[in-house]
Amino acid sequence: MTEQPCPFCDINAGRAPATFVHEWSDTIAIVPLNPVVEGHTLVIPKTHVTDFAEDPTVSAATMRRAADLAARLLSGSMNLITSRGREATQSVFHLHLHLVPREANDGLALPWRSGQHSPGTRPSADPTALPHGMNWRDYLGN
Repeated sequence: MTEQPCPFCDINAGRAPATFVHEWSDTIAIVPLNPVVEGHTLVIPKTHVTDFAEDPTVSAATMRRAADLAARLLSGSMNLITSRGREATQSVFHLHLHLVPREANDGLALPWRSGQHSPGTRPSADPTALPHGMNWRDYLGN
């Protein structure tokens, strides 16, 4: 159990209400309290893990459930979003995936905008830049 109260653990334990979209043995899908669009759904593992890096097995199973739900119940374009840490906009520290249906000109902006450089230019110290001529597969040794 976590040290601080966890709203998703409370929902999983039946101590807090939620509008369920679907339930599996290991995962739930619910409507968030403040959905940003119709169809916005949270996919949450029943096991408490803080974020996607804490337990890769739980994270992968949760992603599989989100993909299953999207394929069966939701159609069209969508974002699948999760965060790790307060600076990355995580507000509930229990892994959860947002399925957010999208439409052209829906007015939703993704939460990341650099602001560190002008549009169309690369920052001079890009931490994701690879050495010249190298691709990610070579860099990672795969």
